[in-house]
Amino acid sequence: MTAETAEWADAREEAGRRSGKRRFGGWSAALLFAGVSVIVGCRAVGTDAVTPVPQLLAFLPWLLVPTAFGLLFTLLARWWPGAVWGVVLLGLLAWFIEPYGKTGAPAGPPVAEFRVMTSNVEFGRATAGLVDAVRRLKPDVVFVQECEYTCDALLRRELTADYPHRRAVAGGGSEGSVILSRFPLKGTDGVPGTLGMPGAVADVDGHAVRLQLAHPMPPLPGQVDVWERELRGLRDVVTADPTAPVVLAGDFNASQDHAAFRRLLDSGLGDAARLGGAHRVPTWPARTMPTFGAQIDHVLVSRQFAADRPRFLDLADTDHRTLVVDLALHHGG
Repeated sequence: MTAETAEWADAREEAGRRSGKRRFGGWSAALLFAGVSVIVGCRAVGTDAVTPVPQLLAFLPWLLVPTAFGLLFTLLARWWPGAVWGVVLLGLLAWFIEPYGKTGAPAGPPVAEFRVMTSNVEFGRATAGLVDAVRRLKPDVVFVQECEYTCDALLRRELTADYPHRRAVAGGGSEGSVILSRFPLKGTDGVPGTLGMPGAVADVDGHAVRLQLAHPMPPLPGQVDVWERELRGLRDVVTADPTAPVVLAGDFNASQDHAAFRRLLDSGLGDAARLGGAHRVPTWPARTMPTFGAQIDHVLVSRQFAADRPRFLDLADTDHRTLVVDLALHHGG
């Protein structure tokens, strides 16, 4: 083999390696962009679709990571149409990450102020920590999810003196739920669901406020329709009387990136955490992914309320963070 032939063979081999890298980069980028596009497309058209879309929508902000890797692959491949695709996806993700829903100060003067706490104690295991948090922060109303029989008994024993009013749905495991209140409560039918979702009307300094605990089924594979139906049931609480002051609180198993949850917000509710400046603070899974989780535990309020000082607490033995927020009810809101 002559020197010229060897040089030509080396050049051909090098060109083949470069071509292989470009093909790898192009295919890798296309696969990443295709997966992200499905989720972003469902977010854009307002559907939660089917598994795994609703599960991935909960973590929509983190789709920035595969999109960024896809853009790096397009540079490796010198695939410029793919680079445009990736930039468009980045722009859409940035748009959707912004807070959803309208905000604005309620009309009229404040007529009552009270503090709300919501906590998923995960099969009752975090009840002792919740009792300590309640004694320390002194909320006026406490919404407790996954409060099974031993949790219910402990709350009765430790907190009844300070919270003489309660509404509960008894159940084992994740089915039990309790509303504790310093204010007198009038019972309501609550919202039918797989998990307990009791409701009540509180007499807050002479003003009737509808309280509703939220704990719809999570969007598990094969049960997305149940999750959507139970979120619609919560929406019906608001639409039944759009002029009534309402507080919905609990583990919604949904974030603002879920269409079913946005429809709930569109019924006239605001997210108290967002109103208080704490948008997208993760609340689950607090134990395994405290930084990269989703905000699925919420306090939602009707337009008569202002919200302030949202705080997220880490209790031992639960994968959910506890949310505490101060609310002000305004007359004429």
